Amino acid sequence: MNTVLKKNLNQNFFKEWTEKMSYVLGFIMADGCITVSKERPNRPFTLNITSADKKHLYKIRKVLNSKHKISKKTGEEKNVAFQIQIRNQIIVNDLMKLGIFPRKTSHLNPIIVPEKYFPDFVRGFFDGDGSVYIYKVNKVPQIKANFVSSSLSFIVDFNQNLCEKLNIPLKSIHKETSRRKTPLYYVDFYIEDCEKLAEFIYGNNPILFLPRKRKVFEKWKSIKRRDYLKQNYPSKIGWHLNQKIVA
Repeated sequence: MNTVLKKNLNQNFFKEWTEKMSYVLGFIMADGCITVSKERPNRPFTLNITSADKKHLYKIRKVLNSKHKISKKTGEEKNVAFQIQIRNQIIVNDLMKLGIFPRKTSHLNPIIVPEKYFPDFVRGFFDGDGSVYIYKVNKVPQIKANFVSSSLSFIVDFNQNLCEKLNIPLKSIHKETSRRKTPLYYVDFYIEDCEKLAEFIYGNNPILFLPRKRKVFEKWKSIKRRDYLKQNYPSKIGWHLNQKIVA
């Protein structure tokens, strides 16, 4: 498909599945939103892509062939965040065809992603709304990675697809409500499943990824671990979770 540029933007970016498109779509699922303005009837929709990693937004902007301004998000004093705002109705319409709508926090349904590009989509979603860290239990190193979403229907479908692709048992989905009005739903991965996850999302030697998250997986490989029980549940069950939702 030919690249269509308008005001330094590839308007066709979301019309065809590619590795880069799938990654950015996953990232938008996590750290993006579509807003509506009645003040601009000709261009009512705006795509906002937000991240605490300003350098990463430059990478995303580059693959979009965009030169839109990257600005500091207002109202973010404690946790500094940056954003790109794109007012292009072709881009927004294509995203809505893919399943991303205004107020996606409460209106996010499963996204159908071609199997070939699912690793890129997962990596984009992970870089936006995922985390990974190494910790110790009884002086034995452990690794944990998770995904989080405010949409139960999305995370249920995502969990099923990802576990199937990793050839691992289906994970439990947990609900947290203690710190906000809108519940958050978590899927956690431990030890060997984290290793499978890392191979799945980085195995195709991708261009787009957050270096700080990939480095945690790389550090885990270099750690000389002592013997431990390889069990896929938290060593301290329920230490940050309120309620199991889906087993």
